[in-house]
Amino acid sequence: MVRICPQLEAHGVCTIAQCPEYHEVKTCELCGVFCASFAWYEAHIAGKKHRRKAAGSNTTLHCSVCNVYIYGQRVWEQHVLGGPHAKKALQQGLSPAVEPTIPDTLPGRVFCSVCDKHIPEGLWSSHSQSFDHRKKEGYGAYKAALREAEKDKHGVIVSGDADFGVVEILDAKNGVSRSLTIQTTVPSSRFTIVSTNFSSPITSAPSPFTVELPNHGPMLVYGRPIAATISVRLPHAGRAEDRLEILFEDTILKQRFVIVRPVTVIVGSRADYELLKPKAPYIPRQRTARQPENDVVPGIKPPSSMVIPYVGRLPKALPPTDLVAALSEQSTSKAIGHIQRIFLPKALDTNTYARHFKALLWVEEFRMERDLEHYDILDALLRDKPTFDIERRAGGKLIAITRRDPYYYVDVPGLAEKRPSVLVGDRILVQKCGAAEGRWYEGGVHVVHKTEVGLRFHASFMSGWSSQQRYTVRFKLNRIPVQRQHQALDTAFAPRRVLFPSRSDMLLGQSLLAVSIKPFNGLIATNAPQLLAVTSIMRQQPGSPPFVVFGPPGTGKTITIVEAIKQLLHRNPTARILATAPSNSAADLIAERLVSTLNADELFRLYAPSRYKNQVPDQLQPYTFMKDQHFSTPPMSRFKRFRVIVCTCVSASIPYGIGVPRGHFSHIFADEAGQATEPEVMIGINTMSDNSTNIILSGDPKQLGPIIRSGVARELGLETSYLERLMGTSTYDAKDGSGATVVKLVKNFRSHPTILKFPNERFYAADLEPCGDKKVIDAFIGYPKLPSKKFPIIFHAVSGKDDREASSPSFFNIDEVTQVKTYIKELRDERRFRTTDADIGVITPYHAQCLKIRTALKAVADEVKVGSVEEFQGQERKVIIISTVRSSRNFVEYDLKHTLGFVANPRRFNVAITRAQALLIVVGDPSVLSLDPLWRSFLNYVHQNRGWAGPPPTWDTSIPVDENGGFDKGTRETGLLDMNSFSRRIEKLTLSRVQDESDEDGVEESDANVDREWRDVE
Repeated sequence: MVRICPQLEAHGVCTIAQCPEYHEVKTCELCGVFCASFAWYEAHIAGKKHRRKAAGSNTTLHCSVCNVYIYGQRVWEQHVLGGPHAKKALQQGLSPAVEPTIPDTLPGRVFCSVCDKHIPEGLWSSHSQSFDHRKKEGYGAYKAALREAEKDKHGVIVSGDADFGVVEILDAKNGVSRSLTIQTTVPSSRFTIVSTNFSSPITSAPSPFTVELPNHGPMLVYGRPIAATISVRLPHAGRAEDRLEILFEDTILKQRFVIVRPVTVIVGSRADYELLKPKAPYIPRQRTARQPENDVVPGIKPPSSMVIPYVGRLPKALPPTDLVAALSEQSTSKAIGHIQRIFLPKALDTNTYARHFKALLWVEEFRMERDLEHYDILDALLRDKPTFDIERRAGGKLIAITRRDPYYYVDVPGLAEKRPSVLVGDRILVQKCGAAEGRWYEGGVHVVHKTEVGLRFHASFMSGWSSQQRYTVRFKLNRIPVQRQHQALDTAFAPRRVLFPSRSDMLLGQSLLAVSIKPFNGLIATNAPQLLAVTSIMRQQPGSPPFVVFGPPGTGKTITIVEAIKQLLHRNPTARILATAPSNSAADLIAERLVSTLNADELFRLYAPSRYKNQVPDQLQPYTFMKDQHFSTPPMSRFKRFRVIVCTCVSASIPYGIGVPRGHFSHIFADEAGQATEPEVMIGINTMSDNSTNIILSGDPKQLGPIIRSGVARELGLETSYLERLMGTSTYDAKDGSGATVVKLVKNFRSHPTILKFPNERFYAADLEPCGDKKVIDAFIGYPKLPSKKFPIIFHAVSGKDDREASSPSFFNIDEVTQVKTYIKELRDERRFRTTDADIGVITPYHAQCLKIRTALKAVADEVKVGSVEEFQGQERKVIIISTVRSSRNFVEYDLKHTLGFVANPRRFNVAITRAQALLIVVGDPSVLSLDPLWRSFLNYVHQNRGWAGPPPTWDTSIPVDENGGFDKGTRETGLLDMNSFSRRIEKLTLSRVQDESDEDGVEESDANVDREWRDVE
């Protein structure tokens, strides 16, 4: 509550310690400023310092050095780095690093104080009538009315705290109460309490709060305070809030007025909230543009970078400067249009293919480099580690001889979780804090431990190093994977039958001869789609168009691919196969399934030299080759004798790099091809194929595609994999049962039918057949916590709050953490349905939530895997618990992009809910999730099958869902209706209004990318 502070009113200054009862501390999260009252807060946000920090892409800034206007913070950052600005600053004897100013007036523009931006005069009329302007205007009026309503008036004071804080679940079920004291400070006054009611009608659900007044009546007189008892009863975890409106009437003046108090409660675990609460208020990290590193002393590369006998050099393939400028100086939407016009060809065909994808690779590289800035360390220590050799002298006496470790070690927060991802062979730049601009030392990464990396610098680094010296550390993008993709795109291999296959190509490529096989894996003989896929691959003539094995979740696509490889080798003694996958784990899976029939002279697992030996499965160690303790390649004569080479898509450049001739491989397989970019898959295809090489792709375009960090590159198509692009053409029709171009696997061996039903109908045309082991998929039928004992899906509704802390823009939700922990404890404690940590997986789309859940599970079930959707793709668990995180009470601002974020992504949804074998639990806020048509349909499915827990849905789940969406619009309209209704009621009861301004935060692309995975691309 906010009342007029006598110290502030009398003297214009006050400390909270003098009269805390008059203040509520308000924090400006953007600036990190603590304000003693809302009055101070309003003054702060109206000031230029705050407005400058809030400046986004729609704010005009002024450069006092150049006397020019700059449109937006991003363009400002590039302006101050430019040569003309630096030259003018030098001429004026000023530092180029000047702060921008926000001009009060601009020629030909009108400043809108509501929207905090300058509007061209010609557009003012339309702007003032626009929905966004009127919404902000109405929101400002609502906030002013709410503040006015919360003030004590006419000598009536309502004291006491209506915030219940955190209430334990058992206490909330039984009901808890708080008391407010109502009194008048004017001796001659007499007031009647006309009514008390709760008035936040956003949802149709009844308020969990009640209020009671004493029996002696609602008359309020001097010296006789009234105690009002507020009670809350909630049977479930989560948060509730409302507004208590107390309507008074002055019986002498016959004037009515209202005093409002917000009422809030959190039902959960006090211990969890204390453990997991934000460590510091969220203050967006202020991006400071990197000054270019013009003077860099080269470091020492690790020995692993020289163990493979490459016969040629990778192209530099540096991004064009005009492309970088376009990405630096323009908003995402403008950059997309600019790049389409200038850098991309008008049509994509065999002649323009390389140019098109090279441009997209540069766009993505620019974003990756910018995102790495997020991990810069400003005050790091570099440690050396002396080692001690023990020697025995002739007299038997032991002495210690110090031997210097050549590495300097730096702690890297988040390294264990690949945030940032650092591999042996990467580059890290360091500079003394406070050193002259531009002088950097490059450190080659030689050692990567769990929390630190070991670097080697030029010998001159040692002369200026000390263990107390602080350093600025910059992580630099390892360009080798990008260079390998450019190298592949630059090759002459670009046949139409590979890049843009047609139906006529299929007819030429398919043999008319029937193929009969005896499967190595006996189960394939009983699986008609798998058998068709293998025989179709066997029937291909040399030089056929690519063949696709479409493998929805749990249908055994890798088993099918491995069977096809074995059959090819068995039928054709001259067959040579290159098998690739986007990740080492996926490539290892292929190799592990081949070792049963291939020996170490036939199968070779090719690893990048940056990989450590302890990262390789013991079973595959005999199938590798090491040189000087690093993975390498055997002599060419032996290398060419292997019948199968298995590696990642990027490492598929190694055979080309060491001189293996084009056409050496009769077949190139790309498993999980939907998870790699098209240029990534093309590394092996473009460098090793000739006109006779057959290409086989396997994957699922309905699941997660490649991780693309650039919104521009995503919009322009880099997120569309080669597999997905082909399957989007009429040539690759999964409904064609002939198996000429594609075979769709349909037998699902993973999930219970009720878990499979919704994604099956939504994504796979209801073609999937549940064929899982009954002992596994029925393991939780009858589980006591199931709302419906034969329906092993729970949606647990939690009305929580998504939080952020410190400078991390990633969200977490303590209410959901507590609920997830509760379910895991119940699973572990249930004796009849025995569940181990290894049986449970927790999926959440936000990195901060992963960290909070892991913290909460320590000493409870710390072996439970908690990770992102990407980390679980290709995996399965008996029990999957999903925490969706996003929750918001700001109904006016509801929209899919900002309220749901990552959650509103069909592929993420599909992957997340198809990991569970026997039990699926989803914890989330239905009022937010139901904004998205896909989630709304899923919630309806669960509710109609009686799998719902927690507060009921606020909509009719029997009404068909409009796939066009628009549910966020309805919620916004309801929120606006509530705001306007409240404002009008308060206006009738007050004599004055206070105007206010409202800011709207923008979302920096790098902030959105904080939750995207960094792939270990070798």
